Amino acid sequence: MSEDVYLKLRAFLDTLGSGYPTTPTGVEIRILKKLFSVPEAELVMRLKSDPEEVSVITARLGEEEKSLGSRLEEMAQKGLIYRIRKEGKLYYQAVQFIVGIWEFQLKTLDKELSQMIEEYIPYFGMSLMPIKTRQMRVIPVDSSLKATAKIETYNKIRELVNRQTTFSIAQCICRKEQEVLGKKCSRPQETCLGFGKFAEFYVENKMARPISKAEALKLLDQAEESALVLCPTNSEEPVGVCCCCPCCCPILKYSKMMPKPTDVVLSYYEAKIDPELCTTCGQCFERCQMAAIKEGTDSSEIIKGRCIGCGLCVAVCPAEAISMVAKTGMEAPPKDFIQGTLKKIEAERVTVRQKTK
Repeated sequence: MSEDVYLKLRAFLDTLGSGYPTTPTGVEIRILKKLFSVPEAELVMRLKSDPEEVSVITARLGEEEKSLGSRLEEMAQKGLIYRIRKEGKLYYQAVQFIVGIWEFQLKTLDKELSQMIEEYIPYFGMSLMPIKTRQMRVIPVDSSLKATAKIETYNKIRELVNRQTTFSIAQCICRKEQEVLGKKCSRPQETCLGFGKFAEFYVENKMARPISKAEALKLLDQAEESALVLCPTNSEEPVGVCCCCPCCCPILKYSKMMPKPTDVVLSYYEAKIDPELCTTCGQCFERCQMAAIKEGTDSSEIIKGRCIGCGLCVAVCPAEAISMVAKTGMEAPPKDFIQGTLKKIEAERVTVRQKTK
């Protein structure tokens, strides 16, 4: 009986955002059993993917408001659902697994869950390969765009941060997971920025601490110094920015293994090397996180399909031979992440399923 509940929960989560695909090993069910009790699994499936006030949920489910409100808040505290506080009222909604439930497990992450996630991530990533819209994208570090003429606002990281009013900083769950598995990364640990309601959720759930705008901007400098790739949510108004490394971030890790990381990673820019200026000093080789630069006959060269446009190589080039060039034919990202990007991914996944039937 309980097994049926988790099979239904898996199917329910698979309808949300980026989905929750099945695997040959059944690890996705083991993950759900670890995170959700049977009553929690049953309740989350009765929620909507849009935020609802407690009184509305109570009326729809026919339950007592105080008791249901307590259960919903407990689940939100566990990171199993998402909560928004607006004008003194609480709103709850079902949330996708990645980016969502998984990232909300900062407080409870242990070795067992880390091992299961490591097993699950490759299957999850493969399920999204046919989907055009990406949840996250890469944005160039600020210093790499100083000589670039026209830059869209959504590609200016400091402008994106300056527009925000509420900030949080959390430990990178990918680096925490690797540390739990005995593979601690030497890069900074506390590097995940949250904005607005997303930041409030993290702080209220004690997964992050509040910071000022000045501290958030300082983190961007620290990220560049540490050769971290800036990955905001793929929206004009991001809910957060991850500062990623290819040794821990599964997106970058598996992308780097591919012949063309650009097939997986969305970016609006790519690096270009001026052969007349390049001195082949090799500093860009070490700086590049995707092994996208090789020695050419007379200068270093960008390997087609490997540059993800992070801009980290630009600042270390002593000859100023590298610049960032905007890709052509790129569409602007959706305005809003939850109601724009995730809804778009949901629709594309439905289309893919219909074509494969």
